[in-house]
Amino acid sequence: MTNEPGTAGRVMLVDVGGGSCEITLSEHRRIKETVSLPLGAVRLTQEFIPSDPPSEEGLARMKQFIARELRRAHRRILPGGLIGTLPLVIATSGTAAALAEAHTALVKPDPKAKSGGAAGQLARRIAKGTRSATSGRGKTGVSPTAALSAVITTQHEVRRLATKLRKMNMAERSAVPGIGPKRAEIIVAGAFVYAELLETFDLAGFRYSDLGLRDGILAQMLAEQDDRATAHQQFEQERWESVLSTAKRYGVNLRQAEPVKAHAEQLYRDLAHLHQLPAEYENWLAAAAMLSETGKFLNHQGHHRHTQYIISSSEIYGYTAQQRTIISAIARYMGKTRPQPGDRAMRNIPAAQHGNVQKSVVLLRLARALNQDRASDVLRVAARVYPKRVLLELEQGRTGAELELWSLRKEAAYFREVFGRELFVTLA
Repeated sequence: MTNEPGTAGRVMLVDVGGGSCEITLSEHRRIKETVSLPLGAVRLTQEFIPSDPPSEEGLARMKQFIARELRRAHRRILPGGLIGTLPLVIATSGTAAALAEAHTALVKPDPKAKSGGAAGQLARRIAKGTRSATSGRGKTGVSPTAALSAVITTQHEVRRLATKLRKMNMAERSAVPGIGPKRAEIIVAGAFVYAELLETFDLAGFRYSDLGLRDGILAQMLAEQDDRATAHQQFEQERWESVLSTAKRYGVNLRQAEPVKAHAEQLYRDLAHLHQLPAEYENWLAAAAMLSETGKFLNHQGHHRHTQYIISSSEIYGYTAQQRTIISAIARYMGKTRPQPGDRAMRNIPAAQHGNVQKSVVLLRLARALNQDRASDVLRVAARVYPKRVLLELEQGRTGAELELWSLRKEAAYFREVFGRELFVTLA
C-alpha cells in the first residue's frame, strides 16, 4: 500500500479516456462518490474539433460543453463546494502522462508555483532527462514515468499548455515530448478537459500515477467497489432519466411510449445480424422512441418536424450536440417523408452516419407499427432473418392484431429499399 501524503485523507482520482472521463472521490481509502462524464478525448475531438489545427468555433463549442458537464459533476460530487480542500488529485490516464511530460518541454516554470522542493527539482530533471531517454530512462537515470509521478502539474501550467497546443498543427504536436504521433490528434481535447476540470473544481493541480487500477490505494479502493462499472451504470441511469424528464416536459404519454421503446430495442437485438449498427445506436434508438411525440406539444400538424427541432435543441444530459442531432433525425421520419442528405434534419450529420440513421428510422417505424394505440395488450413479436427475407411473427393479443399487420406491411417497401430483403409479417 502506498504511503503517499494525502492518500489516507481525501483524494480525487481522474481518468480521461477516449470515450469518457471518470471522476472518483475517496475519503480514508473508501470511495465516497464516482461519476462518469461524456468527456473522452476521442469523443470530443470527433464531435467538436476534427480539423487541424482546431477551429476557434469548434474550440468554443467544446469548452462550453465541457464546462456544462463539469458543473453538473461538481454539484453531484461535492454540492457544498468544499472540494478545494483536497490535498491530492491523482490522474491515471495516458493523457495525463502526456500533459505532465509535455509541459516541461513547452512551458517555462510556472511563476505562480513554488520552484523549490523535490517536485521542482524532479521537474527540471525530467525536462533534461526525458528528451534523451533511452530504454525508458534519461541521462539522469530517472525513469520518466517514475519521475512524473512525483511532480505536481499545476492548474496554471495545464491552462497554459492547452493554450499552446491549440495553436499547433498535427506535426508540431507530434514532435512534443510525451505526446508523439499516438496522442497528437486527441491531446488538445484532453488538455482542455483537465484545464477546465482543475478550474471548475478549484484544484491546485494533479499528480500523474502509472499505478493503473491494480496497485496501491487504487487497488484497495477498487477492492471495495468496481468504480468504473458503477460509474458507467450511474451515468446511463442519469442519462435515461434526462430523456424521460424531457419526454414528460413535452407531454409525452410514457405509458404509450414505453412499448414502442421496448419493441425498438428488441428489433435492434433480433435484427443485429442484418442492420450491423454500432452499439451506441441501441440507446439512441430507444431515446428517439421515447421522444418521437414531443413535437405535438407545439402543434399536432407537422409535429414530426417539431419533434426534430425539440430534440436537437434540448439540453439532454449525457448526449453531445451531434448525438442529439442523430436522435432527432431518427425520430423525425415517422410520417410520409424519408431521410435525404439535403434535409435540415440530416445536414449536420456526417455522411458516414446517414446509412445508420436510415436503418434506425426503419426499426423505429416498425416498432411504432407494432403499437397502434394499444394502451395495454401489447403484442409479442418474433423476428427471423433469412438470406432473402425477414419474417415477423405476431402473437395476437385479446383485441387481435389486424391494424398492426396492416401497418407493418405498409413498411415492407421501405424495408426492402434500406435492407435489400423482403419483409413478411404473419400471425403465429
